[in-house]
Amino acid sequence: MITRRGLGLLAAALPLPALAQGWPARTISIVVPFPPGGSNDLLARPMAAKLQQALGGHSVVVDNRGGAGGTVGAAFVARSPADGHTLMWGHVGTLAVNPWIYPNIPYDVLRDFTPVALCATLPGVLVVHPSVGVRSAEDFVALAKANPGTIEYGSAGNGSASHITMAAFADAAGIELVHVPYRGNGPMLTDLLAGRVKCSFAGAPVVLPAARENRLLALAVSSREPSPLVPGVAPVSARAVPGYDMVQWHGIVAPAGTPAAVVQRLNGIINGLLGDAEMQQRLAMEGAVAAPRTPEGFRELISTELDRFKVLIERAGIRQG
Repeated sequence: MITRRGLGLLAAALPLPALAQGWPARTISIVVPFPPGGSNDLLARPMAAKLQQALGGHSVVVDNRGGAGGTVGAAFVARSPADGHTLMWGHVGTLAVNPWIYPNIPYDVLRDFTPVALCATLPGVLVVHPSVGVRSAEDFVALAKANPGTIEYGSAGNGSASHITMAAFADAAGIELVHVPYRGNGPMLTDLLAGRVKCSFAGAPVVLPAARENRLLALAVSSREPSPLVPGVAPVSARAVPGYDMVQWHGIVAPAGTPAAVVQRLNGIINGLLGDAEMQQRLAMEGAVAAPRTPEGFRELISTELDRFKVLIERAGIRQG
């Protein structure tokens, strides 16, 4: 039996153009390491459909493998053959946060994955229940400083993007908030709308519908620059916390050792799809904007984010059991 290492050595002996010409040879699976219906799944599916079109109708499927905050699916991809037919929809949580909150994670991000293409970024939106009585992020910071440890915020769960974003905001602002984790954004939003928790720093699609109806107040976005998807809402960094910048990002990675020619071909196709108006509109529906990069640029981002989140998570004391 040929081992994965043996396959890698065999691939290395072949000319790169030949490898690229022989791909794809069978169905391409994009593993989403979360259940259907979440933001990762909703972003991956239109990309899979567009990629199938770009490959002349060659089958591209989404394979949902949820569990342990994305680590189950990620471990599956890390162990898969490095031939360009098994990919993963990678997320900041899976690739940059989980290594620091799960004590026995079964993969090493930089060793076991080859970055293929960054696809999209998604800012968080700081929202408060109207009963809080503030109209700006700087007023919120002032209120929290005057009442340390009394304002409760909701998140989609311990170690979730909404948890990490708010923890980073509180740390940068020098305020003490009380974290209330939920089992997903749905129940969190229910309690937030009822005023049982007072604020959240969730993804735009989660909270903007309620903000447009004035059931929540949108105070700021987490990105350094204003988001075209949240018009009229300033960045946290504008006045409340200068320098603050925290966005979710999504991209595609492959098992380590995937031939460079296949990676480059995929990157070129995906970057072209990200320039498509229909694809950009689909991303916008999920609160995301296209963010194409080279494989090398995506690897640099992952490495930088790993270092940043290690420090942040240690400071916040965030751990999973």
